[in-house]
Amino acid sequence: MSNNYQQYIPEKAIPIVQYLIEQHAFVLKIVNKRATKHGDFRKLPNGKFQITVNNSLNKYQFLLTLVHEIAHHVTYQKFGRVQPHGKHWKTVFQHLMLPFLQPEIYPKHILPLLAQYLKNPKASTDADVHLSLALKEFSKEVGKHYIFEVPLNGFFRFKKTIYQRRNKRRTRFECTNTQNKRVYLFNQNVEVEIL
Repeated sequence: MSNNYQQYIPEKAIPIVQYLIEQHAFVLKIVNKRATKHGDFRKLPNGKFQITVNNSLNKYQFLLTLVHEIAHHVTYQKFGRVQPHGKHWKTVFQHLMLPFLQPEIYPKHILPLLAQYLKNPKASTDADVHLSLALKEFSKEVGKHYIFEVPLNGFFRFKKTIYQRRNKRRTRFECTNTQNKRVYLFNQNVEVEIL
């Protein structure tokens, strides 16, 4: 069990997280940033359970991700193999997050967004644009901007590739890759470098 998680979460959350860790047997690994996920839960070949969380997350994202993954573990223990982000997981996740919904843990302006998200949580917090943007304000990289800040027909760099921002659809932006001329859809909370 990893005890270095304490530096990654809000101080007032430590006793609650410690309780959850003591109640549920799993190995917690804090890992380097992964582009496709914030965390994961899996059963290891030796029969033990492992939760990983990216070390690049700010303390509010880290806590939410950790509880998200603990909810997978608890759901597996209670119900076996069920739909990963189905009704069983949602109920467990909501229950586990309730003690953290307090202004001593999350900033007051994030609490209503978090409460709204928890009414019907999705597989990724990034799916909730308002919550994602509010959480990212504590870790936005210097020199980076959100894609919605790029002017229409303006250029930006994302993962070493240059794109031109086009029209906004309902929730995402059409962007043309300047090399292969293909159009890609970007979530509006993606961080990019404006050119």
